[in-house]
Amino acid sequence: MSTKQAHIEIASENSYMVYFGDPDSLHISPVVSAAIAASCEQIKQHFGNRLIDLVASYASLLVIYDTTQCDHLWAKKALRSILNAPKKLNQDSGQLVRMPVFYSPKYGPELSLLAQNAGLSVAQVIAIHSATEYRVYAIGFAPGFAYLGEVDERLAAPRLATPRVKVPAGAVAIADRQTAVYPASSPGGWNLIGLCPTPMFNAAKQPHMPVSVGDRVQFDPIDEQQYLAMGGQLHEL
Repeated sequence: MSTKQAHIEIASENSYMVYFGDPDSLHISPVVSAAIAASCEQIKQHFGNRLIDLVASYASLLVIYDTTQCDHLWAKKALRSILNAPKKLNQDSGQLVRMPVFYSPKYGPELSLLAQNAGLSVAQVIAIHSATEYRVYAIGFAPGFAYLGEVDERLAAPRLATPRVKVPAGAVAIADRQTAVYPASSPGGWNLIGLCPTPMFNAAKQPHMPVSVGDRVQFDPIDEQQYLAMGGQLHEL
């Protein structure tokens, strides 16, 4: 798609929302994601210290700017110029981040259920989930929560009918054709399949997250001993 088709709307007194598709759509599109990732890099370069934050989603990008450094007219004109500029969209852009996962029916209680529903063994589910290269489509729900897609259709599963009151930090989960690592302990209704020792959010570090929108993620299976050696903690559910 061309980013010239993007639509800009005022979101607040110091932010614009840029829509790259249907504002109500959650359709996962590698092309749209690539356009958003390319636009993010250009906005960072063009805005410089005028930029406060960028919040990307499946088909939109929230641009928050510093009104002491620029006004809304300058910001909109700059965004329109950036969106109209030629872009080479690369769906394989972004860094490839490998993340270890301790897949476990004990600590990922839906792992066996997903295997049973798909007519697969637990080992096959692990092999399929870890063989896929996922794209970071959005950051949301909680700081550090990265929505990754797309999960192999054999492993796709709806959210739990009754969400858990507490999901531990580091829990690896599947919902529909998305997968994610919970960055902190929180309520959640995704299907849990294991644990990841990699912290997904640290406010004291730059960058705060190991991944950004447009990056690619692949999971590497590890055993319990390796998980603990990497700093992981075991959480009974």
